[in-house]
Amino acid sequence: MKGQLPIVRLVTGETTGQRVARIAAAASAVGLGALAAWDVTQKKHSILRNYPIAGHARFLLESIRPEIQQYFIERNWDGRPFSRDARTTIYERSKGILSEHAFGTEHDVDRTGYEALMHSTTPLPNSPTPPRIRVGGKDCTQPYDISLLNVSAMSFGSLSDNAVRALNKGAAMGGFAQDTGEGSISPYHQEFGGDLIWELGTGYFGARTPDGDFDPDKFAAKAQDPQVKMTSLKLSQGAKPGLGGVLPGKKVTEEIAKIRDVPVGQTCISPPNHRVFSTPIELLRFIAKMRELSGGKPAGFKLCVGSRTEFLAICKAMLETGITPDFIIVDGSEGGTGAAPLEFEDNVGLPLTQGLMIVHNALVGAGLRDQIKIGASGKVASGSDIVKRLIQGADFTNSARAMMMAVGCIQAQECHTGKCPVGVATQDARRARAIYVPDKAERVRNYHDGTVAEAVRLMASMGAAHPSELEPTMLRRNLSPTESWSYARLYDWLEPGELLNGAPEDWAADWATARADTFHIARGQSR
Repeated sequence: MKGQLPIVRLVTGETTGQRVARIAAAASAVGLGALAAWDVTQKKHSILRNYPIAGHARFLLESIRPEIQQYFIERNWDGRPFSRDARTTIYERSKGILSEHAFGTEHDVDRTGYEALMHSTTPLPNSPTPPRIRVGGKDCTQPYDISLLNVSAMSFGSLSDNAVRALNKGAAMGGFAQDTGEGSISPYHQEFGGDLIWELGTGYFGARTPDGDFDPDKFAAKAQDPQVKMTSLKLSQGAKPGLGGVLPGKKVTEEIAKIRDVPVGQTCISPPNHRVFSTPIELLRFIAKMRELSGGKPAGFKLCVGSRTEFLAICKAMLETGITPDFIIVDGSEGGTGAAPLEFEDNVGLPLTQGLMIVHNALVGAGLRDQIKIGASGKVASGSDIVKRLIQGADFTNSARAMMMAVGCIQAQECHTGKCPVGVATQDARRARAIYVPDKAERVRNYHDGTVAEAVRLMASMGAAHPSELEPTMLRRNLSPTESWSYARLYDWLEPGELLNGAPEDWAADWATARADTFHIARGQSR
């Protein structure tokens, strides 16, 4: 027939097609035989020595297990680190789609640990203008009015150039701040003029001497840039509290080296501890120096809370010196954009709820809370997350992974490999090309605006026109399927100055042990 190859019958009686198939089968058999011979003689994989050829199926299935789990097995509400419901809300909100859901909640509202916000019988009209929080204490001459939700610390180097661009353009369009992360201020943070919080880590990148010390002149030159609204000293982060970082020399390109003030091609180390201070008093003096060098802009620090006594030592140093930071950002141990050993991610540091309430109550008890704003950073993704953190003691919130999802992150959990499939967490130019900055910036703005609007609407339903009107009684947690307590009853809330006038029993030992001149605590004395 027309369009078909003629069948040529060979002398052996085979057609051409049959001969090709026979040769292919023979070649496949030879190849499989060679593979089997290699499998049974190699010494790295026990499975292959006992199950040659077939053992490779196990490795193939194992390699696609995360995708199978995420797309076909996990339920809408139980995925980790973020559930499918949470991811869907972020994606829809970033696209400007109403994140509505039909037929009621899929959550078990009677389970132990379930939390609910308490609405008011007399809710308020929804405010069209979200409140902003003024950050700046008595020594700050350039206070900053910060959004209820901002971009949490993520460096260029961990994120691609296009991801940083999209976040900054979104921040500029939506009027919120972007934390630079500890990798210094890159040109991509500056390209669209979005407000910046410059984070300084233990490596002092962008403001360091050749031997790794802090360089005040370099810091002042960058911190006084009008785009920089606040400066933040990172003491620790939720993904890996108490641990530094290493950027292998092969990843220290000319661009990275220039931005971070480090030599090209040499391994770049962020030590676990700071050189600029070793005591609580020295920490506060350095914060005051940062504020002075920046021209009076808000200066503060970020930490994942560990020892309560150590934080109380910082409070005592504030009282002794009269120096207070303008803000403190509390990072929860459930934070995770920074690649870290699994043991640190799973076992070190306090979750955000506990750390946040320790910081809030310590400042209240020391009579310092009205001078210092508190930011909450750690798995903040929805309007209800914002409201819960405000009830627990925060003034504003920061988000990293949700902002990454607004840019296009699919929770592939390949951030540390450089093989991010959507170009967010990579330095591979081909992969980063997937991010079309104008579109993703719009999505970042949409996500921010929609999430803050939802937080404001939730507050209005609870009868609160401003975050300052939220109270611990407005959030309840199930202790069992039949018993629910409010946060006012679940936790002890200190009164202003209570630590100064006879600390309550639960705080007395830590308060007595804490010292302004040292972080070191005698064994067994910290709670």
